[in-house]
Amino acid sequence: MKKINRLFTVVHVFPWTVYAGAILWDILYCGNTVVPNIYVAVLLTGLFVFYAHFFILTNYLNKRKYKGYFVRLISILLTAPIPFLLFIDRDDPLYQREWISMVLGTMAGFLILSFLVRMAQNLIINTLQQEQFKKQAISSELIYLKSQINPHFLFNTLNNIHTLVYTQAPSAPDAVMRLSSLMRYMIYESNAATVPLSIEIEYLQDFIGLQQLRYAAPDVVDFQVEGDIENCKIAPLLFIHLLENTYKHSPAKLETCTIKVRVAVREKEVVFSAWNPVAFKKDHAPDKPGLDEPGLEEPGGIGLANVQKRLQLLYPDKHHLDISLTDAVYKVQLTINPEQKEHDSKAQLLYH
Repeated sequence: MKKINRLFTVVHVFPWTVYAGAILWDILYCGNTVVPNIYVAVLLTGLFVFYAHFFILTNYLNKRKYKGYFVRLISILLTAPIPFLLFIDRDDPLYQREWISMVLGTMAGFLILSFLVRMAQNLIINTLQQEQFKKQAISSELIYLKSQINPHFLFNTLNNIHTLVYTQAPSAPDAVMRLSSLMRYMIYESNAATVPLSIEIEYLQDFIGLQQLRYAAPDVVDFQVEGDIENCKIAPLLFIHLLENTYKHSPAKLETCTIKVRVAVREKEVVFSAWNPVAFKKDHAPDKPGLDEPGLEEPGGIGLANVQKRLQLLYPDKHHLDISLTDAVYKVQLTINPEQKEHDSKAQLLYH
Protein backbone atom coordinates (compact mmCIF):
# COMPACT_ATOMS: atom_id res chain seq x y z
CA MET A 1 0.00 0.00 0.00
CA LYS A 2 2.82 2.41 0.84
CA LYS A 3 4.47 1.84 -2.55
CA ILE A 4 1.21 2.42 -4.42
CA ASN A 5 0.46 5.56 -2.39
CA ARG A 6 3.95 6.87 -3.10
CA LEU A 7 3.44 6.22 -6.81
CA PHE A 8 0.14 8.11 -6.83
CA THR A 9 1.74 10.96 -4.88
CA VAL A 10 4.49 11.26 -7.50
CA VAL A 11 1.92 11.20 -10.30
CA HIS A 12 0.03 14.04 -8.63
CA VAL A 13 2.97 16.18 -7.49
CA PHE A 14 5.25 15.96 -10.54
CA PRO A 15 3.12 17.81 -13.16
CA TRP A 16 2.15 20.53 -10.68
CA THR A 17 5.80 21.01 -9.76
CA VAL A 18 6.77 21.33 -13.42
CA TYR A 19 4.03 23.85 -14.04
CA ALA A 20 4.93 25.91 -10.95
CA GLY A 21 8.57 25.81 -12.03
CA ALA A 22 7.63 27.13 -15.46
CA ILE A 23 5.79 30.03 -13.82
CA LEU A 24 8.77 30.80 -11.58
CA TRP A 25 11.13 30.69 -14.56
CA ASP A 26 8.92 33.08 -16.52
CA ILE A 27 8.70 35.50 -13.59
CA LEU A 28 12.42 35.50 -12.75
CA TYR A 29 14.00 35.38 -16.19
CA CYS A 30 11.42 36.62 -18.66
CA GLY A 31 10.24 39.72 -16.78
CA ASN A 32 6.72 39.43 -18.14
CA THR A 33 4.23 41.07 -15.76
CA VAL A 34 1.03 39.94 -17.43
CA VAL A 35 1.52 36.34 -18.50
CA PRO A 36 2.79 35.19 -15.06
CA ASN A 37 -0.43 36.49 -13.51
CA ILE A 38 -2.38 34.41 -15.98
CA TYR A 39 -0.19 31.42 -15.17
CA VAL A 40 -0.80 31.87 -11.45
CA ALA A 41 -4.55 32.26 -11.97
CA VAL A 42 -4.65 29.13 -14.12
CA LEU A 43 -2.52 27.22 -11.58
CA LEU A 44 -4.70 28.17 -8.60
CA THR A 45 -7.92 27.57 -10.51
CA GLY A 46 -6.60 24.28 -11.80
CA LEU A 47 -5.55 23.10 -8.35
CA PHE A 48 -8.92 24.02 -6.90
CA VAL A 49 -11.02 22.51 -9.70
CA PHE A 50 -8.88 19.40 -10.04
CA TYR A 51 -8.80 18.38 -6.38
CA ALA A 52 -12.26 19.60 -5.44
CA HIS A 53 -13.67 17.62 -8.34
CA PHE A 54 -11.38 14.69 -7.54
CA PHE A 55 -12.72 14.70 -3.98
CA ILE A 56 -16.39 14.66 -4.94
CA LEU A 57 -15.72 12.01 -7.58
CA THR A 58 -14.20 9.80 -4.88
CA ASN A 59 -16.76 10.43 -2.18
CA TYR A 60 -19.97 10.89 -4.13
CA LEU A 61 -19.91 9.72 -7.74
CA ASN A 62 -17.93 6.54 -6.94
CA LYS A 63 -20.50 5.77 -4.24
CA ARG A 64 -23.41 6.52 -6.58
CA LYS A 65 -24.51 9.60 -4.63
CA TYR A 66 -25.45 11.49 -7.76
CA LYS A 67 -27.44 14.30 -6.15
CA GLY A 68 -24.63 15.19 -3.75
CA TYR A 69 -22.14 15.03 -6.63
CA PHE A 70 -24.00 17.47 -8.91
CA VAL A 71 -24.77 19.92 -6.08
CA ARG A 72 -21.08 20.12 -5.19
CA LEU A 73 -20.05 20.26 -8.84
CA ILE A 74 -22.19 23.37 -9.30
CA SER A 75 -20.53 24.90 -6.22
CA ILE A 76 -17.10 24.23 -7.72
CA LEU A 77 -18.06 25.84 -11.03
CA LEU A 78 -19.38 28.94 -9.27
CA THR A 79 -16.28 29.45 -7.08
CA ALA A 80 -13.60 28.44 -9.60
CA PRO A 81 -13.31 31.88 -11.28
CA ILE A 82 -12.25 33.58 -8.01
CA PRO A 83 -8.46 33.23 -8.65
CA PHE A 84 -8.90 35.00 -11.99
CA LEU A 85 -10.71 37.86 -10.30
CA LEU A 86 -7.94 38.19 -7.70
CA PHE A 87 -4.80 37.85 -9.83
CA ILE A 88 -5.69 39.22 -13.24
CA ASP A 89 -5.56 42.90 -14.05
CA ARG A 90 -9.10 43.58 -15.16
CA ASP A 91 -7.96 46.73 -16.97
CA ASP A 92 -5.70 44.68 -19.21
CA PRO A 93 -7.10 44.46 -22.77
CA LEU A 94 -6.10 40.80 -23.07
CA TYR A 95 -8.01 39.97 -19.92
CA GLN A 96 -11.09 41.94 -20.98
CA ARG A 97 -11.12 40.14 -24.33
CA GLU A 98 -10.25 36.60 -23.28
CA TRP A 99 -11.13 36.17 -19.59
CA ILE A 100 -14.39 34.25 -20.16
CA SER A 101 -12.77 31.75 -22.53
CA MET A 102 -9.75 31.42 -20.20
CA VAL A 103 -11.94 30.68 -17.18
CA LEU A 104 -14.19 28.25 -19.02
CA GLY A 105 -11.26 26.55 -20.74
CA THR A 106 -9.36 26.17 -17.47
CA MET A 107 -12.37 24.77 -15.62
CA ALA A 108 -13.32 22.38 -18.43
CA GLY A 109 -9.75 21.18 -18.90
CA PHE A 110 -9.12 20.43 -15.25
CA LEU A 111 -12.56 18.89 -14.74
CA ILE A 112 -11.84 16.44 -17.56
CA LEU A 113 -8.31 15.86 -16.31
CA SER A 114 -9.45 15.09 -12.76
CA PHE A 115 -12.11 12.73 -14.13
CA LEU A 116 -9.53 10.86 -16.23
CA VAL A 117 -7.09 10.60 -13.32
CA ARG A 118 -9.83 9.38 -10.98
CA MET A 119 -10.93 6.75 -13.51
CA ALA A 120 -7.33 5.65 -14.06
CA GLN A 121 -6.84 5.24 -10.33
CA ASN A 122 -10.12 3.35 -10.10
CA LEU A 123 -8.93 1.00 -12.83
CA ILE A 124 -5.66 0.37 -11.00
CA ILE A 125 -7.45 -0.12 -7.69
CA ASN A 126 -9.99 -2.53 -9.17
CA THR A 127 -7.26 -4.51 -10.89
CA LEU A 128 -5.34 -4.78 -7.62
CA GLN A 129 -8.53 -5.71 -5.81
CA GLN A 130 -9.33 -8.51 -8.23
CA GLU A 131 -5.77 -9.77 -8.01
CA GLN A 132 -5.91 -9.59 -4.22
CA PHE A 133 -9.18 -11.51 -4.09
CA LYS A 134 -7.77 -14.10 -6.46
CA LYS A 135 -4.64 -14.53 -4.35
CA GLN A 136 -6.69 -14.70 -1.16
CA ALA A 137 -8.88 -17.38 -2.71
CA ILE A 138 -5.80 -19.36 -3.77
CA SER A 139 -4.26 -18.96 -0.34
CA SER A 140 -7.48 -20.07 1.38
CA GLU A 141 -7.84 -23.06 -0.90
CA LEU A 142 -4.22 -24.08 -0.32
CA ILE A 143 -4.77 -23.89 3.43
CA TYR A 144 -7.89 -26.01 3.05
CA LEU A 145 -6.13 -28.58 0.87
CA LYS A 146 -3.21 -28.70 3.26
CA SER A 147 -5.54 -29.23 6.20
CA GLN A 148 -6.91 -32.30 4.42
CA ILE A 149 -3.49 -33.93 4.39
CA ASN A 150 -3.21 -34.45 8.13
CA PRO A 151 -6.46 -36.36 8.75
CA HIS A 152 -6.01 -38.36 5.55
CA PHE A 153 -2.48 -39.42 6.44
CA LEU A 154 -3.31 -39.88 10.12
CA PHE A 155 -6.30 -42.09 9.29
CA ASN A 156 -4.19 -44.48 7.20
CA THR A 157 -1.22 -44.59 9.56
CA LEU A 158 -3.27 -45.08 12.72
CA ASN A 159 -4.89 -48.08 11.06
CA ASN A 160 -1.43 -49.56 10.55
CA ILE A 161 -0.38 -48.84 14.14
CA HIS A 162 -3.67 -50.29 15.40
CA THR A 163 -2.81 -53.55 13.66
CA LEU A 164 0.66 -53.61 15.26
CA VAL A 165 -0.76 -52.90 18.71
CA TYR A 166 -3.53 -55.48 18.27
CA THR A 167 -1.02 -58.17 17.37
CA GLN A 168 1.31 -56.97 20.16
CA ALA A 169 4.10 -56.49 17.67
CA PRO A 170 7.38 -55.31 19.31
CA SER A 171 7.70 -52.68 16.60
CA ALA A 172 4.58 -50.81 17.80
CA PRO A 173 6.43 -48.31 20.08
CA ASP A 174 8.85 -47.50 17.26
CA ALA A 175 5.90 -46.92 14.96
CA VAL A 176 4.39 -44.44 17.41
CA MET A 177 7.69 -42.53 17.62
CA ARG A 178 7.98 -42.43 13.85
CA LEU A 179 4.43 -41.14 13.57
CA SER A 180 5.22 -38.44 16.14
CA SER A 181 8.21 -37.32 14.06
CA LEU A 182 6.15 -37.26 10.88
CA MET A 183 3.32 -35.30 12.46
CA ARG A 184 5.77 -32.76 13.87
CA TYR A 185 6.97 -32.10 10.33
CA MET A 186 3.44 -31.92 8.91
CA ILE A 187 2.08 -29.60 11.59
CA TYR A 188 5.01 -27.27 12.19
CA GLU A 189 7.85 -27.53 9.69
CA SER A 190 5.71 -27.69 6.56
CA ASN A 191 3.92 -24.39 7.19
CA ALA A 192 6.38 -22.52 4.99
CA ALA A 193 5.54 -21.93 1.32
CA THR A 194 8.61 -23.97 0.37
CA VAL A 195 10.93 -26.34 2.21
CA PRO A 196 14.36 -27.71 1.28
CA LEU A 197 14.02 -30.78 -0.88
CA SER A 198 16.41 -32.60 1.44
CA ILE A 199 13.98 -32.13 4.36
CA GLU A 200 11.07 -33.36 2.28
CA ILE A 201 13.09 -36.44 1.32
CA GLU A 202 13.80 -37.16 4.99
CA TYR A 203 10.06 -37.01 5.58
CA LEU A 204 9.47 -39.53 2.78
CA GLN A 205 12.16 -41.80 4.18
CA ASP A 206 10.54 -41.68 7.62
CA PHE A 207 7.22 -42.57 6.03
CA ILE A 208 8.80 -45.50 4.21
CA GLY A 209 10.38 -46.64 7.47
CA LEU A 210 6.98 -46.53 9.16
CA GLN A 211 5.31 -48.47 6.36
CA GLN A 212 8.12 -51.04 6.37
CA LEU A 213 6.88 -52.25 9.74
CA ARG A 214 3.96 -53.89 7.97
CA TYR A 215 6.09 -56.25 5.90
CA ALA A 216 8.13 -59.33 6.67
CA ALA A 217 10.54 -58.83 3.77
CA PRO A 218 13.24 -56.19 4.38
CA ASP A 219 13.37 -52.97 2.37
CA VAL A 220 10.33 -53.46 0.18
CA VAL A 221 10.96 -49.97 -1.23
CA ASP A 222 14.03 -49.21 -3.31
CA PHE A 223 14.39 -45.45 -2.69
CA GLN A 224 17.09 -43.53 -4.55
CA VAL A 225 17.95 -39.84 -4.81
CA GLU A 226 19.85 -38.20 -7.67
CA GLY A 227 21.24 -34.70 -8.15
CA ASP A 228 21.86 -31.71 -5.92
CA ILE A 229 18.98 -31.74 -3.43
CA GLU A 230 20.58 -29.35 -0.94
CA ASN A 231 20.06 -26.23 -3.02
CA CYS A 232 16.53 -26.97 -4.17
CA LYS A 233 13.25 -25.98 -2.54
CA ILE A 234 9.73 -27.22 -3.26
CA ALA A 235 6.24 -26.88 -1.85
CA PRO A 236 5.89 -29.26 1.09
CA LEU A 237 3.84 -32.46 1.17
CA LEU A 238 3.51 -32.87 -2.59
CA PHE A 239 5.05 -36.33 -2.93
CA ILE A 240 3.53 -38.07 0.08
CA HIS A 241 0.22 -39.00 -1.54
CA LEU A 242 1.97 -40.35 -4.61
CA LEU A 243 4.12 -42.47 -2.34
CA GLU A 244 1.02 -43.62 -0.43
CA ASN A 245 -0.58 -44.70 -3.70
CA THR A 246 2.32 -47.06 -4.41
CA TYR A 247 1.47 -48.95 -1.24
CA LYS A 248 -2.26 -48.68 -1.81
CA HIS A 249 -2.16 -50.27 -5.27
CA SER A 250 0.43 -52.93 -4.38
CA PRO A 251 -0.30 -56.51 -3.23
CA ALA A 252 -0.61 -57.11 0.51
CA LYS A 253 2.65 -59.07 0.49
CA LEU A 254 5.72 -57.42 -0.99
CA GLU A 255 9.22 -58.68 -1.56
CA THR A 256 12.46 -56.71 -1.23
CA CYS A 257 12.71 -53.78 -3.68
CA THR A 258 9.26 -54.47 -5.13
CA ILE A 259 8.42 -50.77 -5.06
CA LYS A 260 10.87 -48.40 -6.71
CA VAL A 261 10.92 -44.69 -5.90
CA ARG A 262 13.24 -42.08 -7.42
CA VAL A 263 13.71 -38.38 -6.70
CA ALA A 264 15.96 -36.63 -9.21
CA VAL A 265 17.06 -33.00 -9.56
CA ARG A 266 17.80 -32.16 -13.20
CA GLU A 267 18.81 -28.60 -13.99
CA LYS A 268 15.60 -26.62 -13.29
CA GLU A 269 13.37 -29.64 -12.73
CA VAL A 270 12.56 -31.98 -9.88
CA VAL A 271 11.27 -35.40 -10.92
CA PHE A 272 9.48 -37.81 -8.59
CA SER A 273 8.96 -41.30 -10.03
CA ALA A 274 7.47 -44.47 -8.58
CA TRP A 275 6.77 -47.97 -9.87
CA ASN A 276 4.87 -50.73 -8.10
CA PRO A 277 3.07 -53.97 -9.00
CA VAL A 278 -0.71 -53.75 -9.06
CA ALA A 279 -2.88 -55.77 -6.70
CA PHE A 280 -5.49 -57.93 -8.44
CA LYS A 281 -9.12 -58.17 -7.51
CA LYS A 282 -10.60 -61.61 -7.01
CA ASP A 283 -12.84 -61.31 -10.06
CA HIS A 284 -9.96 -60.37 -12.37
CA ALA A 285 -7.57 -62.65 -14.11
CA PRO A 286 -3.83 -62.04 -13.62
CA ASP A 287 -3.61 -60.49 -17.10
CA LYS A 288 -6.45 -58.08 -16.23
CA PRO A 289 -5.54 -56.01 -13.20
CA GLY A 290 -8.32 -54.88 -10.91
CA LEU A 291 -7.35 -51.24 -11.37
CA ASP A 292 -9.67 -49.95 -14.04
CA GLU A 293 -7.99 -46.59 -14.63
CA PRO A 294 -4.78 -44.82 -13.66
CA GLY A 295 -4.89 -43.00 -10.38
CA LEU A 296 -8.04 -44.72 -9.10
CA GLU A 297 -8.67 -43.79 -5.47
CA GLU A 298 -10.26 -45.82 -2.74
CA PRO A 299 -13.76 -44.74 -1.59
CA GLY A 300 -13.45 -41.44 0.21
CA GLY A 301 -9.85 -41.03 -0.92
CA ILE A 302 -8.64 -37.46 -1.41
CA GLY A 303 -4.93 -38.00 -1.98
CA LEU A 304 -4.53 -37.78 -5.76
CA ALA A 305 -7.21 -35.12 -6.22
CA ASN A 306 -5.50 -33.11 -3.48
CA VAL A 307 -2.14 -33.34 -5.23
CA GLN A 308 -3.57 -32.35 -8.60
CA LYS A 309 -5.38 -29.34 -7.15
CA ARG A 310 -2.34 -28.15 -5.22
CA LEU A 311 -0.18 -28.51 -8.32
CA GLN A 312 -2.60 -26.36 -10.32
CA LEU A 313 -2.44 -23.66 -7.66
CA LEU A 314 1.26 -23.80 -6.79
CA TYR A 315 2.83 -24.66 -10.15
CA PRO A 316 0.47 -23.55 -12.92
CA ASP A 317 1.99 -24.50 -16.29
CA LYS A 318 5.13 -25.59 -14.42
CA HIS A 319 4.34 -29.22 -13.72
CA HIS A 320 3.47 -32.45 -15.47
CA LEU A 321 1.84 -35.41 -13.74
CA ASP A 322 1.84 -38.67 -15.68
CA ILE A 323 0.04 -41.72 -14.24
CA SER A 324 -0.19 -44.98 -16.16
CA LEU A 325 -0.94 -48.66 -15.75
CA THR A 326 0.97 -50.97 -18.10
CA ASP A 327 1.83 -54.67 -17.78
CA ALA A 328 0.30 -54.81 -14.31
CA VAL A 329 2.67 -52.06 -13.12
CA TYR A 330 1.41 -48.81 -11.69
CA LYS A 331 3.67 -45.90 -12.67
CA VAL A 332 3.57 -42.29 -11.62
CA GLN A 333 5.94 -39.48 -12.55
CA LEU A 334 5.66 -35.89 -11.39
CA THR A 335 7.90 -33.25 -12.94
CA ILE A 336 7.86 -29.74 -11.50
CA ASN A 337 9.78 -26.53 -11.97
CA PRO A 338 10.56 -25.48 -8.38
CA GLU A 339 10.84 -21.81 -9.36
CA GLN A 340 7.28 -21.21 -8.22
CA LYS A 341 5.67 -17.82 -8.04
CA GLU A 342 4.92 -16.31 -4.67
CA HIS A 343 1.23 -16.24 -3.81
CA ASP A 344 1.52 -13.54 -1.18
CA SER A 345 0.30 -10.38 -2.78
CA LYS A 346 2.64 -7.45 -2.50
CA ALA A 347 0.01 -5.15 -3.91
CA GLN A 348 -2.33 -3.77 -1.27
CA LEU A 349 -5.82 -2.44 -1.78
CA LEU A 350 -6.41 1.31 -1.84
CA TYR A 351 -9.46 3.33 -1.11
CA HIS A 352 -12.28 3.57 -3.62
